[in-house]
Amino acid sequence: MGYIRAEEILPIEVIELIQQYVDGKNIYIPRRTKHRQPWGSGTQTKGELLARDRQIFKEYLAGARTGELACKYYLSEKSIQRILRKQVLESGQEPKALLPED
Repeated sequence: MGYIRAEEILPIEVIELIQQYVDGKNIYIPRRTKHRQPWGSGTQTKGELLARDRQIFKEYLAGARTGELACKYYLSEKSIQRILRKQVLESGQEPKALLPED
């Protein structure tokens, strides 16, 4: 995302009004709500993370411990537990205890 000079697109009256609030500062003007894209829609990251989370859940159900999964996926145990809780809710399966392991 690049910068556009205000003088190139805004009337002087609008610039002067904005200067009353932020004189000489950079500001970000967000997109209108109806033009916003959902997170991950521009890349495949969302799908990749979903596949990773499903794989973590599958490995957990197969007997992997949360500590092992944390090391394997370079995540904290808390993150693994959060992923597992979410997967349990989405799958409707009866979970093993999703508590920290000794």
